Amino acid sequence: MAVLELTKENFNATIEGGKTVIIDFWAPWCGPCRAFAPTFEAVSEEYPEVIFAKINTENEQELGAAFNIRSIPTLMVFREQVVLFSQAGMLPKAALQEVVKTSVALDMAKVHAEIAAQEQAAGNAPQ
Repeated sequence: MAVLELTKENFNATIEGGKTVIIDFWAPWCGPCRAFAPTFEAVSEEYPEVIFAKINTENEQELGAAFNIRSIPTLMVFREQVVLFSQAGMLPKAALQEVVKTSVALDMAKVHAEIAAQEQAAGNAPQ
């Protein structure tokens, strides 16, 4: 599957689909971003069930700001509208493959239960 170019117009529809979505925040002028691109593309070919997408932070400054992107490349993994992973910097191919495998294998019922417990605890915390 080709790497999808995300914009503010298609972002929500993409992450709301329920699939694992791996997003590379990048910019054309960024040397490390360009160096990471072939690795990202190669790994995307290995996992057709996962959506691999790129957000050009020059063109999509609102998305970059919304996710507090301060350094590029930054990799984020979404599943069921939950950020499962976020890391600035390039990853070697084996590390990216491990991130994908781990993200796909997560029990999302447990993740949602943990989030609900954290939110409940935060809501019940003394002011």
